[in-house]
Amino acid sequence: MAVARTRSVALVGVTGRTVEVEADVGNGLAGIHLIGLPDTALSEARDRVRSATVNSSYPWPDARIIVSLFPASLPKRGSQFDLAIAVAILGAAGVVPAERIAELFFLGELGLDGRIRPVRGILPSVLGAAKTGDVTVVVPAGNSAEAILVPDVKVVPMAHLRQLVEWLRKGDDPPEPEIEEVVEPPKSTATPDVDLADVVGQPVARRALEVCAAGGHNLWMLGPPGTGKTLLAERLPTLLPALDLDHALEVTAIHSVAGVLPPSAPMMSRPPFVSPHHTATSAAIIGGGSTIVRPGAVSLAHRGVLFMDEAPEFPRHVLDALRQPLESGRVTVSRSAGSVTFPARFMLILAANPCPCAQPEELNDTCKCSPTVRRRYLGRLSGPLLDRVDMKVTVVRSTRRELLADRQFVETSKTVAERVLIARERAAKRLAGTPWRTNAEIPASVLNTDYRPSSAAMQPMTSCLDSGTLTARGLDRVVRVAWTLADLANKDSPEQDETNAALSFWLGVKS
Repeated sequence: MAVARTRSVALVGVTGRTVEVEADVGNGLAGIHLIGLPDTALSEARDRVRSATVNSSYPWPDARIIVSLFPASLPKRGSQFDLAIAVAILGAAGVVPAERIAELFFLGELGLDGRIRPVRGILPSVLGAAKTGDVTVVVPAGNSAEAILVPDVKVVPMAHLRQLVEWLRKGDDPPEPEIEEVVEPPKSTATPDVDLADVVGQPVARRALEVCAAGGHNLWMLGPPGTGKTLLAERLPTLLPALDLDHALEVTAIHSVAGVLPPSAPMMSRPPFVSPHHTATSAAIIGGGSTIVRPGAVSLAHRGVLFMDEAPEFPRHVLDALRQPLESGRVTVSRSAGSVTFPARFMLILAANPCPCAQPEELNDTCKCSPTVRRRYLGRLSGPLLDRVDMKVTVVRSTRRELLADRQFVETSKTVAERVLIARERAAKRLAGTPWRTNAEIPASVLNTDYRPSSAAMQPMTSCLDSGTLTARGLDRVVRVAWTLADLANKDSPEQDETNAALSFWLGVKS
């Protein structure tokens, strides 16, 4: 009997950490012992591994088996270590050559009959393995389409433990992963087949949506029901350009860890659209969990859109929890077992009615809410949260004449998306050599030094700052919107018109 070792990957948030799996088969009371901070699901691997090995017609060592997971200080969770544990034990027992498994990575859950079952988080796990260099990763056949997205990694798909063992014994060429034709995912994962041309009678709101898409800005829409707030928000993803490869891998890794990756589209090439219900808890929005920390809605919306309809109906502590990820682009979830950081750079779209009854005040005085009730209702959206919103638009009900007149001015999503793409390319060219790609990402320190508009263009904003209408953070956000308006207008710098328009968008709703 001897010691055999192989490798697997532990997930910490969406980051893969290499784990060395060692198996020692020696003298002593027969049994299998797992050491190295395994959780409950991993501790149950001893029974799954034994049944899978026996039912695959391989002898189980009648000896004392110790399986060590290094580093011992790193918590290990989940069932993706089953395959690595089984292979390490078979290597220590002499069933497979120990030297053949030393440099490979093994990921997958074992069924009692020896089947290798898919697991969540394959993409970030393979990305973590790729950091060690030129590697070969054995994955479940059901996860092969996701694993081959990582460049410069040799992926070996396996469907059964017996198939894997025979391959390790013979040393033949591994089976190639089957590359199925990938179906292009819908532009909006929530509401496919939508178009901006569906929204009629809201020209200002449509313009605001275009500016948000071009610069990656946040938006608050205030207005009675039936005015198109939800329609506008659902059509925002159709205006956004496709994700770059690095962003696509980043977004796909988050959805893989969360277990919500569409099987028909292993690579998420379109910006995600997440719309949680107003009864969602803080853990559902920000992320959390008692044992395994999962990403929340803010992380699932990374590089995409987070739409919060009926925003004042959300608990205030949930809304205020958005302040930190809006500012930093990431969220850290702390639990007794440790802290996990998820990326969370998203566009926030808020929609709200003006009062609880949501009846229009201008039509025969149908709204019965007092000013105190209206103020208390909108007061659920705190000042610090709204100060992080770049644009604020009031959406009113349109008359029949306005609806008919506006039909000749509506544009399709394709037409607007072309202008958005050109504006983003101008911003990317200006920001070349920096880690930022949109105007909304530029930090305040750089914005006020390298990208500050002229004194004449800044004059309306500095006047609002002196009067207290704008905060220092609000001033920075208006400047960012002004840059986006300049990009849409094909100008090299914001002028008086762009800064006035940006200021009007920020002051569009009196909070």
